[in-house]
Amino acid sequence: MFSSQNAYENDFCPVRDELLGELYRADQNGLSRLVESVAPDVRAMLALFCYRRAHLHSLAVAIASSCSDRDLFKIGGRVGLALYALSRETAPARLAPVSSHGGRKPITLSTTPLRALAAFDDELDDELAAAAIG
Repeated sequence: MFSSQNAYENDFCPVRDELLGELYRADQNGLSRLVESVAPDVRAMLALFCYRRAHLHSLAVAIASSCSDRDLFKIGGRVGLALYALSRETAPARLAPVSSHGGRKPITLSTTPLRALAAFDDELDDELAAAAIG
Protein backbone atom coordinates (compact mmCIF):
# COMPACT_ATOMS: atom_id res chain seq x y z
CA MET A 1 0.00 0.00 0.00
CA PHE A 2 1.22 3.47 -0.85
CA SER A 3 1.03 6.12 1.80
CA SER A 4 -0.66 9.39 0.93
CA GLN A 5 2.68 11.16 1.34
CA ASN A 6 4.29 8.82 -1.20
CA ALA A 7 1.46 9.49 -3.64
CA TYR A 8 2.05 13.23 -3.45
CA GLU A 9 5.83 12.94 -3.80
CA ASN A 10 5.63 10.69 -6.86
CA ASP A 11 2.68 12.45 -8.47
CA PHE A 12 2.47 11.57 -12.14
CA CYS A 13 -0.42 10.87 -14.46
CA PRO A 14 -0.84 7.09 -14.73
CA VAL A 15 -2.25 7.29 -18.27
CA ARG A 16 -0.95 8.99 -21.38
CA ASP A 17 -1.84 12.66 -21.80
CA GLU A 18 -4.01 11.96 -24.84
CA LEU A 19 -6.25 9.59 -22.85
CA LEU A 20 -6.54 12.07 -20.00
CA GLY A 21 -7.65 14.70 -22.51
CA GLU A 22 -10.20 12.31 -24.02
CA LEU A 23 -11.57 11.56 -20.55
CA TYR A 24 -11.82 15.27 -19.78
CA ARG A 25 -13.76 16.01 -22.97
CA ALA A 26 -15.93 12.87 -23.04
CA ASP A 27 -19.69 12.84 -22.67
CA GLN A 28 -21.43 10.47 -20.26
CA ASN A 29 -21.40 7.42 -22.53
CA GLY A 30 -17.90 8.05 -23.85
CA LEU A 31 -16.51 8.52 -20.36
CA SER A 32 -17.93 5.19 -19.19
CA ARG A 33 -16.38 3.36 -22.17
CA LEU A 34 -13.00 5.06 -21.75
CA VAL A 35 -12.91 4.34 -18.01
CA GLU A 36 -13.71 0.67 -18.62
CA SER A 37 -10.75 0.44 -21.01
CA VAL A 38 -8.32 1.17 -18.16
CA ALA A 39 -7.11 -1.57 -15.80
CA PRO A 40 -8.67 -1.39 -12.29
CA ASP A 41 -5.44 -0.49 -10.45
CA VAL A 42 -4.53 2.19 -13.01
CA ARG A 43 -8.11 3.47 -12.81
CA ALA A 44 -7.73 3.92 -9.04
CA MET A 45 -4.42 5.76 -9.54
CA LEU A 46 -6.06 7.97 -12.15
CA ALA A 47 -9.00 8.77 -9.87
CA LEU A 48 -6.61 9.85 -7.10
CA PHE A 49 -4.46 11.80 -9.55
CA CYS A 50 -7.52 13.75 -10.72
CA TYR A 51 -8.84 14.18 -7.18
CA ARG A 52 -5.74 16.19 -6.23
CA ARG A 53 -6.53 18.75 -8.95
CA ALA A 54 -9.49 21.05 -8.37
CA HIS A 55 -10.39 21.35 -12.05
CA LEU A 56 -10.54 17.54 -12.39
CA HIS A 57 -12.48 16.86 -9.17
CA SER A 58 -15.75 15.84 -10.86
CA LEU A 59 -13.81 13.59 -13.24
CA ALA A 60 -12.11 11.97 -10.24
CA VAL A 61 -15.44 11.21 -8.61
CA ALA A 62 -16.78 9.78 -11.86
CA ILE A 63 -13.74 7.53 -12.27
CA ALA A 64 -13.83 6.49 -8.61
CA SER A 65 -17.45 5.39 -9.01
CA SER A 66 -16.13 2.59 -11.24
CA CYS A 67 -13.40 1.53 -8.77
CA SER A 68 -13.57 -0.89 -5.88
CA ASP A 69 -12.94 0.31 -2.35
CA ARG A 70 -10.06 -2.18 -2.14
CA ASP A 71 -8.24 -0.68 -5.15
CA LEU A 72 -8.73 2.90 -3.98
CA PHE A 73 -7.55 2.01 -0.46
CA LYS A 74 -4.54 0.10 -1.78
CA ILE A 75 -3.44 3.07 -3.89
CA GLY A 76 -4.54 6.03 -1.75
CA GLY A 77 -5.07 4.86 1.81
CA ARG A 78 -7.65 6.87 3.73
CA VAL A 79 -7.87 9.43 0.93
CA GLY A 80 -8.82 6.61 -1.43
CA LEU A 81 -11.56 5.46 0.95
CA ALA A 82 -12.86 9.02 1.25
CA LEU A 83 -12.96 9.30 -2.53
CA TYR A 84 -14.77 5.96 -2.72
CA ALA A 85 -17.39 7.18 -0.22
CA LEU A 86 -17.79 10.46 -2.08
CA SER A 87 -18.34 8.63 -5.35
CA ARG A 88 -21.03 6.46 -3.77
CA GLU A 89 -22.95 9.20 -1.98
CA THR A 90 -23.75 11.02 -5.19
CA ALA A 91 -25.81 9.62 -8.01
CA PRO A 92 -24.10 8.33 -11.17
CA ALA A 93 -25.00 11.71 -12.68
CA ARG A 94 -21.39 12.54 -11.86
CA LEU A 95 -20.64 10.92 -15.19
CA ALA A 96 -22.26 13.92 -16.84
CA PRO A 97 -20.09 15.77 -19.34
CA VAL A 98 -17.46 18.02 -17.87
CA SER A 99 -17.89 21.59 -19.03
CA SER A 100 -15.03 23.41 -20.71
CA HIS A 101 -14.31 25.42 -17.58
CA GLY A 102 -14.47 22.45 -15.20
CA GLY A 103 -17.79 23.42 -13.59
CA ARG A 104 -16.36 26.55 -12.01
CA LYS A 105 -17.91 29.97 -12.16
CA PRO A 106 -16.36 32.29 -14.75
CA ILE A 107 -13.75 34.72 -13.51
CA THR A 108 -14.73 38.37 -13.31
CA LEU A 109 -12.26 41.18 -12.89
CA SER A 110 -12.73 44.20 -10.68
CA THR A 111 -13.27 47.52 -12.43
CA THR A 112 -12.43 49.61 -9.37
CA PRO A 113 -9.23 49.79 -7.31
CA LEU A 114 -9.15 47.40 -4.38
CA ARG A 115 -7.80 50.12 -2.08
CA ALA A 116 -6.83 53.74 -2.34
CA LEU A 117 -3.10 54.42 -2.31
CA ALA A 118 -1.69 57.26 -0.24
CA ALA A 119 -0.05 60.10 -2.10
CA PHE A 120 3.69 59.72 -2.55
CA ASP A 121 5.74 62.27 -0.56
CA ASP A 122 9.12 63.02 -2.17
CA GLU A 123 10.02 65.60 0.48
CA LEU A 124 10.13 62.99 3.24
CA ASP A 125 12.57 60.84 1.22
CA ASP A 126 14.74 63.91 0.51
CA GLU A 127 14.82 64.82 4.20
CA LEU A 128 15.78 61.25 5.21
CA ALA A 129 18.53 61.12 2.56
CA ALA A 130 19.92 64.49 3.65
CA ALA A 131 19.94 63.39 7.29
CA ALA A 132 21.78 60.21 6.42
CA ILE A 133 24.45 62.07 4.44
CA GLY A 134 24.85 65.07 6.68
